[in-house]
Order: sequence, then structure tokens, then C-alpha cells
Amino acid sequence: MKFVIVTGMSGAGKSSVLKMLEDAGFFCVDNLPIKLVKKFVKLIIQGNHNKVALGLDIRSGQFLNELDVVLKDIKNAGCPYEILFLDCSTEVLVKRYKETRRLHPLSQTGRVDKGIETERERLDFLRKKADVIIDTSHLLIRELKAQIDTIYVDEENFKNFMVMLLSFGFKYGIPVDSDLVFDVRFLPNPFYVSELKHKTGMDEEVKKFVMDSDVTLQFLNKLEDMLKFLIPHYIHEGKNQLVVGIGCTGGKHRSVTITNETAERIAGLGYGIKTEHRDINKD
Repeated sequence: MKFVIVTGMSGAGKSSVLKMLEDAGFFCVDNLPIKLVKKFVKLIIQGNHNKVALGLDIRSGQFLNELDVVLKDIKNAGCPYEILFLDCSTEVLVKRYKETRRLHPLSQTGRVDKGIETERERLDFLRKKADVIIDTSHLLIRELKAQIDTIYVDEENFKNFMVMLLSFGFKYGIPVDSDLVFDVRFLPNPFYVSELKHKTGMDEEVKKFVMDSDVTLQFLNKLEDMLKFLIPHYIHEGKNQLVVGIGCTGGKHRSVTITNETAERIAGLGYGIKTEHRDINKD
């Protein structure tokens, strides 16, 4: 039997994931009282269910503190389980709550960000126990589904670490969630070539112009080497996502090219790789 406990931050996508698992043939139950979890496990074992997903989160209130003991009892009883923890940055969660106009379970009439940080502290013990951590801060629903299918349908090995390579224009501001920021405004600028000015780094002509420079190649080699060095250390410290901002003046030419090239270079390292071009369509 495959038994998955789906948990994580409110607003990170747990309900969506449970629906995806249900579509994949899992028997899914959400928000079961902690005191009933052991009875539930006993029943699903007796019922010969092959695939089961159980949603547990901060809605369990004060009883969430009992979950650690319950999980130990389940494991001691010989019922293996996996914990899938859905994480998300505070900034993105606040934005999601504002857009949906829903109340955070712990904010009540107070500030949403305070409720989120309190929830993060209370769920920390589950995050540390998690077999799989997915950060949904930059994931579209289809991208999240692709990851869920990879892990629980195709049953491929999953790397908990995600590298987000984000191109941007300094004229529009540095992305607030960047862990590392690289300024590539020193590279040859296609903006001043009339036939390239209105194209982007997604076009082959712009890519060729930027890449046809020894300085560009040297920079890419050093950036690749730095990421190969840094990522294992970030993983060791418990980080599950690294956002690398790569900026040029307008975010259309050089930064886009370097972002795409860097993604290709580190694609074989075994980590999740995602690229985003924040300002590519801006004037």
C-alpha cells in the first residue's frame, strides 16, 4: 500500500494536490481529526486500499501537537507512509490570500503575514520529517501536476531541490524573492543593434550576438561553477529552493539569453530547473 500524508502551508496547494492524487486513483481524505488517524489507518489496511492520501494541516488546531506521537505509533505498527510537504514563500501566500479574500486559519482579524509565520513555526516538525518537499511559489498548476505525476504516478525519483532562474530588468526593480542576483549589464548589448533592438533573448539572432563574446563564455563558466559549488551547501542547510535573479537593463536581451544558457548547463545535475522571464514583454 502507498500511503501519502499531504501537508504544508495553507494556500500552498494542498487541496489541488489531493484532487490530482484522487484523479490518479488514490483514495483521498482531507482534514481528518488527529484522534481518528490511527483508526483510519487500521481501516484502510483492512480495506485493502492500494493507494491512499490523507490531508493534515494547521486546521487540526491544538491537536496538531499530538500528530508526532501518532506518526510514531503508525510506523511502529508496521504501516509505512510518506510525507509530502507543500511549501510556499510568505510573500506569495499573502498575495494569494489577498486575491481570494479568504482568511488565513491563524490570522483571524489580525495580519495575514503574522498568521503565516506562526503556521510555519508550528508545521516545522512536519517539514523536517517530509520525504518530499515541493515549493509552489513559482509553480503553475500544470507544473505542479507534472511534479505530482512524476512522483506518484510515474514513480520516478524526485529531487527536493528546485533552482528557479529568473531574468529581469533592473529598470523594473530587483525581484524581492531572489537569493542570488547577477548583473549582466557588462555584456554586449543587442539593444543598440537596430535589427535586434525589438527582438528578445528567445530569438536566435539575439542569442548568437550575446554568446559571440569571450566575456560571455567566461561569465557562464564561472556562474555554472559557482552554482555547482553552492547548491549542495544550500541543500545541507535545509533549503529546498534557490531563486537566481539574472538582470540586465530592460530584461529582454542579455538576461534572457544568460538565464536560458545557464538552465541548459545545469540541467544535468539532477535538480529541478525552472526558468522565468519576468520582464521580457515589457516596453
